[in-house]
Amino acid sequence: MKIDPLLRALSEPTRLRIMRLLAHMELAVGELAQVLGQSQPRVSRHIRILCEAGLATRRKEGSWVFLGSAVKENGEPPMGAAAARLLAIAERDDPTFSARCAEDRRQLAAIRDAREASAQAYFARHAEEWDTLRQLHGADGPVETALLTALGRGKLGALLDVGTGTGRMAELLAGKSSHVTALDKSPDMLRIARARLQSLPPERLSLVQGDFLGLPFAEGDFDTVLFHQVLHYAQEPGAVLAEAARVTRKDGRIAVVDLAAHEREDLRERHAHARLGFADEQMASLLKDAGFAPDAPVTLPGDPLTVKIWTARRLDQSPPAASLAQDTESNDRKTATS
Repeated sequence: MKIDPLLRALSEPTRLRIMRLLAHMELAVGELAQVLGQSQPRVSRHIRILCEAGLATRRKEGSWVFLGSAVKENGEPPMGAAAARLLAIAERDDPTFSARCAEDRRQLAAIRDAREASAQAYFARHAEEWDTLRQLHGADGPVETALLTALGRGKLGALLDVGTGTGRMAELLAGKSSHVTALDKSPDMLRIARARLQSLPPERLSLVQGDFLGLPFAEGDFDTVLFHQVLHYAQEPGAVLAEAARVTRKDGRIAVVDLAAHEREDLRERHAHARLGFADEQMASLLKDAGFAPDAPVTLPGDPLTVKIWTARRLDQSPPAASLAQDTESNDRKTATS
């Protein structure tokens, strides 16, 4: 971080207000424009300056661009942390700036309320479908209780909730996690999850748009990875689990909550299931090939379908067997075509 861009970024009152807003939560450019009462292009210019100074970050989620603070609680980067502390003191000691920040937060609260109302309207429009799916997957309470038991009493560390959907499981496990990353391919579902999880401190939550076949994270980023009623949508569950293994630390945990093997072919047609559940032997093989050591599965008999919970521990950070096989196939194809 350089001093000149930092001082330039701090030289405009609007950018000071933006920094104080981003200290509380991640916001879209359009939402910032609404709070600040300025045009989106003008707010975008302010954001560009803050990003160039290393004080803010940009992240694309579908057609939306979200902004967050680049200043960490551990004082990184030091000059940025010093600037953030200065603004916190200014809000405390400067009555005019304090009143302006308070009004901005009131506007921010209105945006949060609008998000919640939008989420509730979405649930209302899809109430029948959600109820049907919940009944097929088993009652929420017993499944969630069994999952908490299977994960044990210890902390979960950095948690990745793959296919977070409405964010229910991320919400359930947030108290046991140091940080929750909620990933989903659907921007609409992420917006619902964002409304549900907005009470979590922004430094402990990340919502990310992405695909489970190409997780946008580095190797060994997570202590715990969760697939809750997600894996049956995978055409290649082995490849999905291999990708999960890549981002799981040595001795980290994976939990797969899904349906036991069944014959409800209508789920393929009506609910886009690619797999009709999983047998214990099949799941154990998939987990071992991916580089995990499986635990004994948990069975939750239901009507009409049975829910299973499979947990496993990451053995090491070497490439899992599935990845090695894919690399070999790729090399074979290159050789055949050369």
